[in-house]
Amino acid sequence: MRVLGIDPGLTRCGVGVVEGSVGRPLTLVDVNVIRTSHTEPIAQRLVTIERGLDAWLDEFQPDAVAVERVFARSDSSTIMGTAQASGIALVVAARRGLPIALHTPSEVKAAVSGSGRANKAQVTAMVTRILRLDAPPKPADAADALALAITHIWRGGAQARIDAAVQAQAAARSRS
Repeated sequence: MRVLGIDPGLTRCGVGVVEGSVGRPLTLVDVNVIRTSHTEPIAQRLVTIERGLDAWLDEFQPDAVAVERVFARSDSSTIMGTAQASGIALVVAARRGLPIALHTPSEVKAAVSGSGRANKAQVTAMVTRILRLDAPPKPADAADALALAITHIWRGGAQARIDAAVQAQAAARSRS
């Protein structure tokens, strides 16, 4: 399974592609950050993010997209930009018919570090270790995107198998 993780942000939108499956070593395909300037109008910044995400989808052809679920923070200006960038990520993936998963920050932290309260440094250290990287991915937005992709492979893949089993069981009951 190849997953594009997206850590949405208006100034820095982290993107990372990870490949692998549950129980097997995961592999980093690529990681980066789509940047926009705070001096540009918001609409133009969103277009830049859309074009950047489209380019990533074209180049890496992921099987699924994992996006950080936006949650309320104390700084409303930050949450608004994050929500706008998240919306762009969801639209770009949905337009292509790709499966989309939303993972909360605490779900991601728990998946990669074992603690839903891990700090950014701990998440980055675990991403570096899980993907067997020589150096930590930078900036933190890039590491967070990889953590989202890892979480989806580990949790999303398992959830997809559970959902398929439940559907198969329901179909078998309806035939009996």
